[in-house]
Amino acid sequence: MTLEELRKRIDSLDTDLLRFLNERADVVHEVGRLKKREGLAIYAPEREDSLLKSLIDKSDGRLPEKSIRAIYREIMSAALALEEDLKIAYLGPPGTWTHQASIGKFGNSVAYLPQPNLADVFDQVARRLASYGVVPIENSTEGAVTHTLDLFADSPLKICAQIFMPIENNLMAKCAREEIETFYSHPQVFAQCRHWLGEHFHTIPLVETSSTAAAAEVAAREPGAAVLGGALLAEMHDLTILERSIQDIATNTTRFLVLSPRTCPATGCDRTSLMFSVRDEPGSLLKALEPFEDFCINMSKIESRPSKRRAWEYFFFVDVAGHCEDEKLVAALKLLEKHCSFVKLLGSYPATNRSGEGDTGD
Repeated sequence: MTLEELRKRIDSLDTDLLRFLNERADVVHEVGRLKKREGLAIYAPEREDSLLKSLIDKSDGRLPEKSIRAIYREIMSAALALEEDLKIAYLGPPGTWTHQASIGKFGNSVAYLPQPNLADVFDQVARRLASYGVVPIENSTEGAVTHTLDLFADSPLKICAQIFMPIENNLMAKCAREEIETFYSHPQVFAQCRHWLGEHFHTIPLVETSSTAAAAEVAAREPGAAVLGGALLAEMHDLTILERSIQDIATNTTRFLVLSPRTCPATGCDRTSLMFSVRDEPGSLLKALEPFEDFCINMSKIESRPSKRRAWEYFFFVDVAGHCEDEKLVAALKLLEKHCSFVKLLGSYPATNRSGEGDTGD
């Protein structure tokens, strides 16, 4: 076929695609009306993995899994925007890793509300000024985000989904590499790039900022300033990426949580987060953990934090396999309560893989 014939073929396929997408939008709109009539949540994270896996399994063409996920993320985002005026609160400002994780989850068609701190993200969702919130919970290199853990103690919100995002830090500036005089970034990013900085720029001062986005703003206006952070910042602030992927650990990943007034229905492959405080008795923590072993429930995470209510009292944050409505987990939690002064279920949500997420909007 000639180039002109191939282009006509593409135009024809695009016309068909647009027609099918509009037909899908009509069906999504009807689903949205049905959900609202029955009082169901518009966003359904329990549907995302099963739908995406089904589409990937059905695909027998050239598109790789990553591309299929990216395409459907935006299709689903448009569907969500049709069903409801969805607003997502996140730890801002725009361009942060939390912003990028939020877009990776909800796409570009919904509204985003950047917040100055984590407490405001919780507050916006609790007051129903935002539909959902996105907050960081832990990094594979630097560990837990303790402020997020602390905020769960008094919050009525639940976890309805999680996001795993590979963190690729880049060296960006408006000047040449040899003209760099100062580095700006968030302290956690400096920690993630500690060895690289020591090897290549051990004499250049490091200035900590409240976020990578704030650092990029400085680098955009200050001669000799450079920033370490995500590639989106270069696009937003007209910076040049001088070197990519400079983090010390190639598999550096941050896990984010999606906050909601309600938790997620069971999917058959779930994770549950909870927090508890044990009584001040010998062996109390061991006794509290025994029910999970008795019922063969895998525990993937445990963190301790001062309760801030009484000296030397601690909250323990735990992630376990299963859904809070599973028979075994229900029984284990009943036994847990016998050994604890406080138990709080933070939510059950799909145990998604690390390759990307997106919701169907249906």
